[in-house]
Amino acid sequence: MSDAELVLRSTRVITPEGARAATVAVSAGTITAVLPYDAEVPAGARVEDVGDHVLLPGLIDTHVHVNDPGRTEWEGFWTATRAAAAGGITTLVDMPLNSLPPTTTVEHLRIKREVARDKAHVDVGFWGGALPDNVKDLRPLHEAGVFGFKAFLSPSGVDEFPHLDQERLAVSLAEIAGFDGLLIVHAEDPHHLAAAPQHGGPRYADFLASRPRDAEDTAIAALIAQARRLGARVHVLHLSSGDALPLIRAARAEGVRVTVETCPHYLTLTAEEVPDGASEFKCCPPIREAANQDLLWEALADGTIDCVVTDHSPSTADLKTADFATAWGGISGLQLSLSAVWTEARRRGHTLEDVVTWMSARTAALAGLDGRKGAIAPGRDADFAVLAPDETFTVDPAGLQHRNRVTAYAGRTLHGVVKSTWLRGRRVYADGEFTPPRGTLLDRPR
Repeated sequence: MSDAELVLRSTRVITPEGARAATVAVSAGTITAVLPYDAEVPAGARVEDVGDHVLLPGLIDTHVHVNDPGRTEWEGFWTATRAAAAGGITTLVDMPLNSLPPTTTVEHLRIKREVARDKAHVDVGFWGGALPDNVKDLRPLHEAGVFGFKAFLSPSGVDEFPHLDQERLAVSLAEIAGFDGLLIVHAEDPHHLAAAPQHGGPRYADFLASRPRDAEDTAIAALIAQARRLGARVHVLHLSSGDALPLIRAARAEGVRVTVETCPHYLTLTAEEVPDGASEFKCCPPIREAANQDLLWEALADGTIDCVVTDHSPSTADLKTADFATAWGGISGLQLSLSAVWTEARRRGHTLEDVVTWMSARTAALAGLDGRKGAIAPGRDADFAVLAPDETFTVDPAGLQHRNRVTAYAGRTLHGVVKSTWLRGRRVYADGEFTPPRGTLLDRPR
């Protein structure tokens, strides 16, 4: 490491080979070596010894609704990326909807990138959108650098982003398969949703009944069938139904190219604890029962679920009304995702290495960034989070960086305090303080 400009040391570094005491050398923003803890430091290199705090690869969150431009009163690149940095996330991929315009043409992508360029505290990439009428735009968006395409199989909640019926799904997926792109899918079947009881009002039990598991299961089965027929790559977003797991396991065994994510709120919150009228807990698909949550954890452990991402989907506080039928559906989780998942993971006997696999290594692979990010290894970007895993804190909404400080985690005591976050060898967050924005806008690797 004779050319190292920066050396980070920790008694516990999470590497692809496991956790160990190590010295990590960095030059020009890239990890150049991972060496024994007592390796000699070259003259002129700056040393950052984080002691017994854990050095993790920066997390990669591939499911974030930044809402910028157009709905910046809900969120924005400045606030979302600060929240990400405070939570140990060094890369996020922005969803194509809830901004105006949505990211459904090359021109709309250009607008999004211009807005984000000077506001990003962490690295940012972009998903494109697949709509009923934009099949002609999919290949140009792919060539312009989007990481893949988001589609809904049921109404999205915003008029400018309509869902795909099965016929349009087939057309869009065939086009995307033609250039071996990735379709990521909100999988709930609209017919099952329409047939479910729709009472409205403040009772969480009524809301849960309005978004039944079979709506997810049916939509996932149809998506798998299309992917099997076309040889396409598909990804199931925010899985909440444990009943769909056997379908996914069987499809994988057949060689269908399907990956799956779930979210911190499905892994850490349960329907039984949601108070009536507390729509800060509303999301679609919904937070389900504790027994269902156990199935999700089992699927994470056996690899059926690939990764954990936030589905950070904020709104202004006034849209979180006490009526679950009309309240905005979305949970803000960027800043708290690592701590929330680690708190429950350690209780269930999982390790920090597991959490890194779910929230960094596999999300990097999903986005095609695993040659560059997602691990503390030579040749990767020097993106790190420094975590005190045994320290606790109680969630105070006033301490969040999100533009609207509404959180389902308010008052919860979580394990794991992010002490600092590093982007390409430069500290961008430490102990509540931020540097000016240093994030880069990312294209899909070619």
